[in-house]
Amino acid sequence: QVQLVEHGGGSVQAGASLRLSCAASGRTVSSLGMGWFRQAPGKERESVAAITRSGSSTTNADVKGRFTISRDNAKNTVYLQMNSLKPEDTAVYYCAACLGVGYISYCGRDYTYWGQGTQVTVSS
Repeated sequence: QVQLVEHGGGSVQAGASLRLSCAASGRTVSSLGMGWFRQAPGKERESVAAITRSGSSTTNADVKGRFTISRDNAKNTVYLQMNSLKPEDTAVYYCAACLGVGYISYCGRDYTYWGQGTQVTVSS
C-alpha cells in the first residue's frame, strides 16, 4: 500500500511561485511512476506533470516552461515547482502514483494511489 500526502498549497498573487511536495510512504518514490494532477471548479481533472522511475519528466502544454516536477529519493518526496502562476492555475492539486510501471514509462491512465489534494489559489 502506498500513501501520499501533499503539502505546499496556498493563496498567492499572479506571478508568484509555489512548491508543492508529495511525501510517499509504503514504497520508495524511485520505485513508482508519479504525477501531479489538478481539478478546477466545474472542470475535469487534468494531468499537469509526470515523472518516470528513471527520472524523465513531462508537463502539459498549459504549464510547460513554468512548472517542473522533480524527485528527491533521499526524502522520498516528489515536488511540483510552480513559477509565474496565473489565475487559471487555481485548482486543487493532487499527487498520484502507480506501481509496476516500466523504468522509462509514464503511468498513463494507470494511477492507483492518490493524495488528498492541496488547494492552490492564484489571484489577479
